[in-house]
Amino acid sequence: MTKYRIVEKFVSINGEARSAGQLAVFIRFAGCNLNCTYCDTAWAIPVDTQCELMSLSEITEYVNGTGIRLVTLTGGEPLLQEGLTELVAELIASNHKVEIETNGAVDIGPYKVLADELNLTDELTVTLDYKCPGSGMEQFMLMENYDLLRKYDTVKFVVSDRNDLDRAREIIDRYDLTKRCAVYLSAVFDKIKPAEIVEYMKEYRLNNVTHQLQQHKYIWHPDRRGV
Repeated sequence: MTKYRIVEKFVSINGEARSAGQLAVFIRFAGCNLNCTYCDTAWAIPVDTQCELMSLSEITEYVNGTGIRLVTLTGGEPLLQEGLTELVAELIASNHKVEIETNGAVDIGPYKVLADELNLTDELTVTLDYKCPGSGMEQFMLMENYDLLRKYDTVKFVVSDRNDLDRAREIIDRYDLTKRCAVYLSAVFDKIKPAEIVEYMKEYRLNNVTHQLQQHKYIWHPDRRGV
């Protein structure tokens, strides 16, 4: 029986992307295949980091007990977790909506297949990061994922400077993202002023691109866990 490696589970508001400001149950998995310069959950990166081993039924029971419908699966990198498609399917069968936050370096194909097989709409959404140059991890981006995006999905660019903004604009244009899914620009906290991002959006007429602030870092201390 699969045991899922959980480093955190809690209820809070989603800090970013389509469901920003909405209550969600967060399930954070251990382990990541990237090491971004600005990572704010670096403590969750090692596969052998301290964690709780939970079965599918234990996770489902916990989620059901919260009374919250939206479930955010995050990490670390959740798509590295064995048996994740089974967990997603079970949560959806239990009348939950599932959002997967992924770093863009792992195949999202199995979740496109799952959505097609179950005839899902927004019950399953993927928030796919594009790691810009400032992350130090751009070379690991799996660009085949961009052919698999659904209209319910999101591409998120976390930017630290104008060079990152230029790359984000290039990728948005190359893959015609604003016509295919939701697109967000988000600042690396304390690295670039949000006003600079807005001015850039105005300069290049970035229609249908959403600027966002990581709400949880403004409501609570930016290093606080479990929020």
